[in-house]
Amino acid sequence: MGSCWGIDRTDAELLTAHVAGDRYAFEELFYRHHRQLHRLAQITSRNPEDAADALQDAMLKAHRSAPAFRHDSAVSSWLYRIVVNACLDRLRRNKTHPTTALEDDACLVGDPAPRVDTAVVVERALMRLPVEQRAAVVAVDMQGYSVAETARILGIAEGTVKSRCSRARAKLAEALEYFNAGAAAAAERSMEP
Repeated sequence: MGSCWGIDRTDAELLTAHVAGDRYAFEELFYRHHRQLHRLAQITSRNPEDAADALQDAMLKAHRSAPAFRHDSAVSSWLYRIVVNACLDRLRRNKTHPTTALEDDACLVGDPAPRVDTAVVVERALMRLPVEQRAAVVAVDMQGYSVAETARILGIAEGTVKSRCSRARAKLAEALEYFNAGAAAAAERSMEP
């Protein structure tokens, strides 16, 4: 999406223009990253309403705090950090959505439907991770940030990022293996005469 004048500006240029008073620059920056940030909020939050509210809170904070941006990281990393922190703040405030075990969704495992949407299964497994592990593994494995970038984004040590990712991956592997075992058993049952 180009700017009002047909000139494509970088994220940093848009943020600088916003701080300088360009009333359309932040809107352009937001729309450029909206889809990714919305998806991030959905993955980090426990429900669509919390995700939408956290994204709105994050964008208001980014809009207001843009003059304090030090340009020591990518603007997208800065936005990512603000969205993740807004989601974490909202989850801490609400404390109404505890992590549940995968076994609660036994209906997914026993579903005899020939095609199962793997993305839904993975997302459900992600949602069962503790939020701190989810934020780390989403940043590293889904968003492609390095461990060092993720540490800066989340404001934690690199070793903490590594351990959270390791624990999250182990839990995801266990959850997805549980799903695969159930899907295989359902397929075998459907093949019986």
